[in-house]
Amino acid sequence: MFRERISTEEQLRTVIGRPSHRVLAKHVHALDVHCRAFIAASPYVVIGSADRGGAIDVSPKGDPPGFVHVLDDQTLAVPERPGNRKADTFTNILQNDRVGLLFLVPGKPETLRISGTGTIVRDRWLRDRLVVRGRAPELVLVVAVEEVFFHCSKCVIRSQLWNAAGWPDPSALPSLAQAMVDAGRLTETREQMQALIDRDIRERLY
Repeated sequence: MFRERISTEEQLRTVIGRPSHRVLAKHVHALDVHCRAFIAASPYVVIGSADRGGAIDVSPKGDPPGFVHVLDDQTLAVPERPGNRKADTFTNILQNDRVGLLFLVPGKPETLRISGTGTIVRDRWLRDRLVVRGRAPELVLVVAVEEVFFHCSKCVIRSQLWNAAGWPDPSALPSLAQAMVDAGRLTETREQMQALIDRDIRERLY
């Protein structure tokens, strides 16, 4: 189907060139004051992980701004809130501890990228620091930071991510309930599935 494939870095660089020294210099190995400020303002992070066979998962996490705690210059703590119990990130980490994180701040065109290793912990002192609405998380992902850098604004500007005037109409998209019923060939109706989703949001947000 594809006749012009890029299979070496030399071929890749012939097309896109090489990064400038300024781009390479922005990569750091600890959380400086700018990284800390961005994380403190972020209500949303996406975590990438992979199992030992290389199967990849990308999982979104969201909470009030600053929900990811900086424990020191090279350590982050991400609370695990109630979800669907698949625990894709955690099961991957048990096989392969490498993780990548992408932080977003609404209205801010730049993003913050972090890579490192993850550990699953239950220490009570840490869980107590991550309480929201009176509930502590049962599990915490602790990330040992290895590389950090800010990503430029071009992708956010191109997507008009924070420009509501450019957003598509979501009413044309299927609901989660409909997607689950169709994908899983469930016996529940769309209405029954939606009721289960609504109850889960009401009762298991924290």
